[in-house]
Amino acid sequence: MSKRVKFSVFGGVILVLVAVGALTAMKRRDKAVDVRIEQVQARDLVASVTASGQVRPQTKVDLSSDISGKIVKLSVKEGQMVTKGQFLLQIDAQQAEANVQRMQAVVASSRAQMAQTSANLSQAQKSLDRTSAIKKTNPQLISDEQMEQLRTTVDVNKAMYESARHSVDQSSASLRDAQSALGKTSIYAPMSGRVTRLVVENGETAIQGTMNKDAATLLTIADMSVLETKVKVDETDVARIALGDSAVIQIDAFPDTTFVGRVTKISNSAVKSATASSSSDQAVDYEVTIQLVNTPAETRPDFSATAKIITDSRKRALSIPIIALTVRENEALTKGDTSVGLGKARPKKEVGKKDVEGVFVVGKDNKVTFRPVKVGIA
Repeated sequence: MSKRVKFSVFGGVILVLVAVGALTAMKRRDKAVDVRIEQVQARDLVASVTASGQVRPQTKVDLSSDISGKIVKLSVKEGQMVTKGQFLLQIDAQQAEANVQRMQAVVASSRAQMAQTSANLSQAQKSLDRTSAIKKTNPQLISDEQMEQLRTTVDVNKAMYESARHSVDQSSASLRDAQSALGKTSIYAPMSGRVTRLVVENGETAIQGTMNKDAATLLTIADMSVLETKVKVDETDVARIALGDSAVIQIDAFPDTTFVGRVTKISNSAVKSATASSSSDQAVDYEVTIQLVNTPAETRPDFSATAKIITDSRKRALSIPIIALTVRENEALTKGDTSVGLGKARPKKEVGKKDVEGVFVVGKDNKVTFRPVKVGIA
């Protein structure tokens, strides 16, 4: 539902205003109605948009595990302050340690195989070199078939050596993966802040974060030094708001204190309710982010807050009280009394288009007339 902003309006000259009760008095002249009269006067005017939301830290991290396993040690509590690099929890590392040991053995075996093929290659090369030297001095002693066989033996040993070398590279990479998985069994704080949410206990099973983000979240760390509130503003009001606009925020947890803030972000896409229908008349809201200043240390995430965003203001502007503003139908302006103070009557072709906002004024002849006005700060 639209949160319509009510504004006071300028007066052109000093007029005597009659409250909305005067309209009833004109329609029912047989019964007197008490009205309040007030002069146009200078006031400080403020236009604002009011919206509600929740307090959130500007920076937070949801921690999850990269591996699945049982939590065997939990070293933090909810609400505790932590520093970057601090140990948080330990996941059972027995399987990860076994994988590391197995891959270390595979690497050792691969290296031994590579050493053996290297020795075989060296021996085959020496035999080929020695036989080649003999053939040069005594060609009749060594046949061409013998030379071809020795060359083939060298080529085979070269291929076996290359295969063994690639096996070492592959097993070494697998070892690094196993060591990385082992390192992930210990979880440390990625940033300094407060543990604002702890959803696991000692003995529970952590699941891999890529499977289900919400279910995999172990805890949340937030930097509570910079807080903001995200409020939902109706589409009819969001155009009035600009980056840098100041705001006054009321947090429900601190009813006797108001806080100041500034608009830092206005979303470009609408935030639709999950229960909203697809009809064209559904409410459309936009998220506006307001950064808070000097909030108490006791402030917690998700505190409910109401923000009054200041969109415009005027000092000592001629204005009337909002209670003097009323609405009259166009049809009424084209029938009977077409004298509407200093304003002009609506032409008949506009009858029924929409209601007209205005005030009742008392002229010099003490005649009460309706004067259309433009609502807003000029």
